[in-house]
Amino acid sequence: MTTLLEQALALYSGLPAAERFHVHARASSAPLLSVVERMPGGTVADIGCGHGLLAALLSLADPARTVHAVDPDPRKVEWARRSLGALAQVKLAEGTVEDALAPRLPGACDAAVVCDVLYLLPEAKWPGFLRTVHGLLKPGGCFLLKEVEGDGSWKHRKALAQEWVMVSLLGRTKASGGMVLKPRAEMRALLSEAGFSVREVVDLGRGYTTPHVLYVAEASVA
Repeated sequence: MTTLLEQALALYSGLPAAERFHVHARASSAPLLSVVERMPGGTVADIGCGHGLLAALLSLADPARTVHAVDPDPRKVEWARRSLGALAQVKLAEGTVEDALAPRLPGACDAAVVCDVLYLLPEAKWPGFLRTVHGLLKPGGCFLLKEVEGDGSWKHRKALAQEWVMVSLLGRTKASGGMVLKPRAEMRALLSEAGFSVREVVDLGRGYTTPHVLYVAEASVA
């Protein structure tokens, strides 16, 4: 475990055991450090922050960075507030990007990140969601979208089964959609239609039992 990840996880030491387990499981199952490595400085929006682990990593990696983190689950936002209180540069809010960030930060962010969130929304809402994210960014701003790739592999099927357990059986994750996973070509097209130029598609699945993929995009100038 890297020092950065150790520092971030230490912030959660005061949480109940079930919540600490959830955060540690997230740390071990998702390539969050690879996302952090590609994040520019400045003002960042972390959309669907959950317990705030990625926001903590972003803040600890660059103390000059301001992270506006939002999640619709009041339970997770409260756990995040209890854990990240010492990180003044992390601004936590309960709600959706549409109601909690878009009215306050139009065109104000240097970067935005959405990490394992899109598939939890109804597919019909994806275009509007991505356009809202685009609206937060300065011209040329960076958008990092980390999703699970719908490639038809056993890892793909395992990821769907795992999320069904978390959403439907345990109620640990809130979802309002059908847990759809898309192939890379469709995701690139969606990003393009929302006004992004995809600069890089990074395969982050190696060493994981989930087909993680990261889309590095730039907000096109209107």
